[in-house]
Amino acid sequence: MDNNKDIKLIALDMDGTLLNKQGEISEANRKAIKAAQEMGVYVVLSTGRSIITCGKYAESLSLTSFLVTANGSEIWDENRELVKRSLLKTDLVEWMWELSKQHKTKFWAISTDNYWTNEMPEDINVVEWLKFGFDIDDDTTREFILNELNEKGEFELSNSTLTNIEVNPLGINKANGLKIVCDRFGIDMNHCMAVGDSLNDLAMIVEAGIGVAMGNAQEKVKQSADWVTDTNEADGVAKAIRKWVLK
Repeated sequence: MDNNKDIKLIALDMDGTLLNKQGEISEANRKAIKAAQEMGVYVVLSTGRSIITCGKYAESLSLTSFLVTANGSEIWDENRELVKRSLLKTDLVEWMWELSKQHKTKFWAISTDNYWTNEMPEDINVVEWLKFGFDIDDDTTREFILNELNEKGEFELSNSTLTNIEVNPLGINKANGLKIVCDRFGIDMNHCMAVGDSLNDLAMIVEAGIGVAMGNAQEKVKQSADWVTDTNEADGVAKAIRKWVLK
């Protein structure tokens, strides 16, 4: 592991990573992010959330960089102008909604202008869909639905907790979103540090020059990372930035 890697961009997941259980950013995390930005390092939020629910956090950190939202289904520039959007086909969203009703699971969906939980709009055809998610406590049901989704061959599948399934269009993930951002800045992925805790972070953790798993990360994420930091309750993001970027 090259400790002297020149990190030019930091990609941070939000829930379970940058944010604590209260959904707040700790003072230590804020200070480390500010110090990195003052060194000229780009800090990018790379999240499963939509622009609606992550924009205010980017503002509060005075981030001057891109945002990768909805697991890469949308990419926004520093002026919060849309760079790229990848939509789920409406008939597939309808099919997933039916699947969730059939198996009585909880679900959520992110459209370009809203966030839906366990309910859908009257006409789903007039809405543009970015992401669909299932939340399933029962392991057998979750496995079954995962197989159904896999068989379609149209989806990028991940999770943000051990009980959920996150569904994006095939090929859409945080790593590919990050590559678009890096291309814009003329930065190699090798000069990126990516930090996360769940399967929707796995691709960017594997492909970044330094992939960091949170202390509270899923086991598979820890095994794939270059380094494991502290938990999201103990300033894990700040510790990773101090070790690899601020040194």
